[in-house]
Amino acid sequence: MTEPQRLAKRLAEMLPCSRREAEQYIEGGWVSVDGVVVEEPQFRVQDQAIVLDKDASLLALTPVTLLLHKPAGIDCEAAIGLLTPGNRSPDDRSGIRPLKKHFTGAELVTPLATPASGLLVFSNDWRVVRKLRDDAALLEHEVIVEVAGDIKAGGLERLNRIDHGFTFNGRLLPPAKVSWQSEARLRFALKGELPGQIAYLCESVGLTVVAMKRLRIGRVPMSQLQPGQWRYLLPQERF
Repeated sequence: MTEPQRLAKRLAEMLPCSRREAEQYIEGGWVSVDGVVVEEPQFRVQDQAIVLDKDASLLALTPVTLLLHKPAGIDCEAAIGLLTPGNRSPDDRSGIRPLKKHFTGAELVTPLATPASGLLVFSNDWRVVRKLRDDAALLEHEVIVEVAGDIKAGGLERLNRIDHGFTFNGRLLPPAKVSWQSEARLRFALKGELPGQIAYLCESVGLTVVAMKRLRIGRVPMSQLQPGQWRYLLPQERF
């Protein structure tokens, strides 16, 4: 029996290659130990069979963005735990191999209130993160809102008026596009959505929010994602 060694060290000796190159192979999901893919360079091995995939590449890992349908009642921190290979949507057409690094390195850039459901965006692509943050006030969010109560006379018109003069947390809110989808369901399309903003607007016209679901951010819709499922952002999709 040999003494336990870090997988990266053993692979570097076996190929041979540098320790950093070995770590890249491992983190890229190209290395298996006794037939099981291991993505942790620090994983300890002894006499197991270590195999480097014949298609292994040292090209830098491509940054990825993940779209998640957060169920209602789960906070954003807990929602990160839903990013697992088992929760990947069967409709995902990206062809990307899921790696642990995609999940552990992904940053949440579109928070959502715990009671609400709908689209969350996680990314380790600095371009996407910067776009969503720098243009937060310009990107339109589409939200379906279940409401209870009786709307005040002229309430819908007030919600849609450019000069409505709504302020929230000391900030003058931009105009929203609001329409009825059914007797108890409103569709909001608004830019720079703030947590609590929609509930505040509804209460101002006599309505109480029962449930909310965010369907779209910018030009990217949630589409057919089921609650708890996620998919990769496709190369042609732009927020």
